Amino acid sequence: MIYKNELVLVTGAGGFIGGHMVADLISKGHSNIRAVDIKPLNQWYQVFSEVENLQHDLKLKDACSSVMKDVDWVFNFAADMGGMGFIETHKAECMLSVLINTHLLEAAVANDVKRFLFTSSACVYAEDKQLDVDVTPLKESDAYPAMPEDGYGWEKLFSERMLRHFIKDFGLSARVVRLHNVYGPNGTYDGGREKAPAAMCRKVLQCKFSKQNEIEIWGDGEQTRSFMYIDDCIEGLHKIMHSDFSDPINLGSDELVTINGLLDIVESIAGLDESLQRNYKLDAPKGVRGRNSDNTLILAELGWAPATSLKDGMAKTYPWIEQQMAKNTELNKVS
Repeated sequence: MIYKNELVLVTGAGGFIGGHMVADLISKGHSNIRAVDIKPLNQWYQVFSEVENLQHDLKLKDACSSVMKDVDWVFNFAADMGGMGFIETHKAECMLSVLINTHLLEAAVANDVKRFLFTSSACVYAEDKQLDVDVTPLKESDAYPAMPEDGYGWEKLFSERMLRHFIKDFGLSARVVRLHNVYGPNGTYDGGREKAPAAMCRKVLQCKFSKQNEIEIWGDGEQTRSFMYIDDCIEGLHKIMHSDFSDPINLGSDELVTINGLLDIVESIAGLDESLQRNYKLDAPKGVRGRNSDNTLILAELGWAPATSLKDGMAKTYPWIEQQMAKNTELNKVS
């Protein structure tokens, strides 16, 4: 077992990535896990009875002190965030996540944890390097001079800097991971916080269920992104946690795709007889023009990089969202 019998704290465990991390640790034979989230347990995406499940608001210092007691390893996924539709309209809420990171770092130092992993974001990268659909892949140094995504990106970049000084001033052993657009089953697909892959699955399924032939696309559909499947994300997080590399590092796919291309993939998986008519909503939140991960550093440091193709990952994601939507439809009929 990679963490032996030591206590592992997973914050944001009721969320998408945190839930998958807890599931993966259990699958590897590790159950000495403290799972924490602000949401009530009945709102967690995945809940496991064999671990310690706690509901706490980690923006509060006392809560952070409490959950850090006797902890050896920390995976910090806790943040108030979502897809572009959320972070462009909830900048203040996103920035308040700095309280989570501040209090968790203080508690980690006070409890002498063995290692603290902070999940940052590709939103820290300078906006002027993401103005073209044919974007040059973003390497770690492209975060400076600083010009990150307003709100969410600034909070993540500030927390990176804070963690850097906790390493230097207090001797904290820590890792900083810049995640690029993670997707997969057991996550948000509606309600406003979902990201593009899940939103696209939902929209196609809504068209399929309602027999409509028109789908709304935010932007002109030519904006480019890379999307990382959740299994690659979890494997990469373990590798980075156990590496000797402590500077910020990208964790993302380098397979660049347009939003139109993403829709093409989902339409193919859905088995549609013909392509949907695309209604482009040009005034919708759409973020930067292009973003892709440069994986030179992670390949050099770990000899590994995410490898699941978008087509294969979406082929696993789409059926799960279809099942959830069908289930909700049946429940609504009953009620």
